Amino acid sequence: MTTPPNETPDWLNVPGTPSRRIAVRRREGQGTPILWVGGFRSDMMSTKALALDGLAAGLGHPMIRFDYSAHGESPGLFEEMTLSHWLADTLAVLDTLGDARPVIVGSSMGGWITLLAMRERHRLGKPDPKGLVLIAPAVDFTEELMWKAFSDDVKNTILDKGVYYQPSAYGEPYPITKSFIEDGRKHLMLGAPITPHAPVHILQGVKDPDVPVTHIQRLLKHMPMADVTVSYVPDGDHRLSRPEDIALLERAVERMI
Repeated sequence: MTTPPNETPDWLNVPGTPSRRIAVRRREGQGTPILWVGGFRSDMMSTKALALDGLAAGLGHPMIRFDYSAHGESPGLFEEMTLSHWLADTLAVLDTLGDARPVIVGSSMGGWITLLAMRERHRLGKPDPKGLVLIAPAVDFTEELMWKAFSDDVKNTILDKGVYYQPSAYGEPYPITKSFIEDGRKHLMLGAPITPHAPVHILQGVKDPDVPVTHIQRLLKHMPMADVTVSYVPDGDHRLSRPEDIALLERAVERMI
């Protein structure tokens, strides 16, 4: 019998300068853990994260969700955060799993962070995951989908003022800082072959305006030796949060388990 996750999150200290803590929710269970790695400005209470928690409950498997620094329930100033901070958050959560080999579900930015985390863990000799399910993985998005798409006026605003508030279809405008763009350049992956160190299943909406199909096709060209399955959703958008999208996600995770 499964036990429900805590109503309040646990707190995990993340090494760094300064040190910080992030909110984590765990569901106990047996067998392969499921780990949720969320997207830019998303959190562990999102539709997909909660659906996967329900899936884990039904299967009796462990489930781990967390909020990056300055996301959801985790404290911090968003304007001070970069991809390096959120990668460190993810690596710290993975370290709590010991030798367990999870199925990792990375959504949008979380797909990029997942691939970066796998590369780093493999370099350190830590266990590879059992599988990766990546939802519209936004690899290199700070450069390829943001900076290169910005007008000269937006670029000049970032360079001169240090921040640009980008309108969002999902809520209030969010700050894109110069430090965020510059830090992203330290983690670019599309200039060399990418080894995910696990089977990969990508879910991609054909009508995704944020991470277009052409971006996913470019990613695939950089993974020539990987075991990759791609499921295209003809009328799917970026979120892929409709009931039929959730059902597809659940099937992909179950197959990985």
